[in-house]
Amino acid sequence: MTDDAERQLAARMAELARQVAAPSSVEAVLSGVTETALEIIPGVDAAGVLLIAKDGKFETHAGTAEIMHELDSLQDAFGEGPCAEAAVDELIVRTEDFLVEQRWPRFSREAAKRGVRSGLSFKLYTGTNTAGALNLFAFEPSVFDSQAEATGSVLAAHAAAAILASRRGEHLESALASRDVIGQAKGIIMERFKVDAVRAFELLRELSQTGNTKLVKVAQGVVDTARE
Repeated sequence: MTDDAERQLAARMAELARQVAAPSSVEAVLSGVTETALEIIPGVDAAGVLLIAKDGKFETHAGTAEIMHELDSLQDAFGEGPCAEAAVDELIVRTEDFLVEQRWPRFSREAAKRGVRSGLSFKLYTGTNTAGALNLFAFEPSVFDSQAEATGSVLAAHAAAAILASRRGEHLESALASRDVIGQAKGIIMERFKVDAVRAFELLRELSQTGNTKLVKVAQGVVDTARE
């Protein structure tokens, strides 16, 4: 890599790091990652992020071209392909030429029909609910080399950080909302039955255990009933 290329990469990495740290949407960060891949990795014609949910649902994010959605849909339909393999099993999956690729015969045949010849996919992470991969494609064969793998790995790390930060934020919001509902329910019980906060919470917990229902659902029921 030339000095200019190294400086460009360093500058873009710093910019992406600021995006991850700042209160930006995960989609905005992922779009920054895929657009950066187009700019700084030679030969990339299309980039995107594939997320696979626990139920097996495929979701395409931050695609730089419509073909990313099409390629992910093909992998979903065939149950094979480099993006899915990277998301679930491998750290990096590189394809020199889909015209002769044998690992995913049905997907490779359809990709080649659409003019896609090279591919490079990076595992983002595999969690209990979601797996993901950053995916790069080119319309020329044998486009990607070890330098492309190194640069793509850095970009994938930024994408993974953004997704995991988003998941933590969602969990925090859910926890805060649950705490708020439980607090409201406690207040209603305290007023209605003239008990203190400790006893109100004990009553909620007893209802939860007796009905084998989550505490927050019991609390929500109390709040809903009070509003009627």
